[in-house]
Amino acid sequence: QAGDVRHLHGTHGVVFSSDGVHGYITDGGANQVAEFNRKTNTIEKTIPAGTGPDGAVFDPATKTVWAFNGRSHDATVIDTATNTVVATVALPGKPEFPVADGRGYVFDNIEDKSEIVKINAKTHTVEATWPILPCEGPSGLAIDRKHRRLFAVCDGKMAVVDADSGKLVATPTIGDGPDAARFSDAGQYALSSNGAGTLTVVHEDDPDHYTVVENLPTKRGARTMAMDPDGQRFYVVTAE
Repeated sequence: QAGDVRHLHGTHGVVFSSDGVHGYITDGGANQVAEFNRKTNTIEKTIPAGTGPDGAVFDPATKTVWAFNGRSHDATVIDTATNTVVATVALPGKPEFPVADGRGYVFDNIEDKSEIVKINAKTHTVEATWPILPCEGPSGLAIDRKHRRLFAVCDGKMAVVDADSGKLVATPTIGDGPDAARFSDAGQYALSSNGAGTLTVVHEDDPDHYTVVENLPTKRGARTMAMDPDGQRFYVVTAE
């Protein structure tokens, strides 16, 4: 165990800034984002957010942290240079997991509308809203930045979406009860961790064609996932 970050009230997302020092935790129980020092594991500042902050992402193009608030249906934008809120972006429904493309756009699943929103991180405006049915109630979201593809995971279905046009290009079958998704550039794999106890591995044959490689048995409830930066190793967690 490397250490503990204490005095939180209901943690959800954790993201790191690009400075190598600071991290940000969405503290859903306190409706705030906690900025902490990654070297000392101490909270340095708490920043007010909307109601029920959950998913979070660091956007490298604007050096901002985005906290997506599940109950107030909006996103809190934090400038990491000053650790202050610079904008609140209204959303069309309940947000889930976000991703950033590195070019100044943030994408997020809207769970109760079965949609993805495309947000301009520089102007803090929603530029597009894309339906992704038959992927219903999306939770996890991943991105292939090179080929501009988004991967939203729903119960039994993955929606592969063009990040520029919003076109739904493929819907491979995955396991039930997914929560997290990741994309590995190493081998071009999109992965979904499923609460039913499987890890679905989908190969990107080309940007518009996808093959399910396997449904790797894990443990029931193991639907939260992390990926090593090199994309070679994945971690899922559950409890008995």
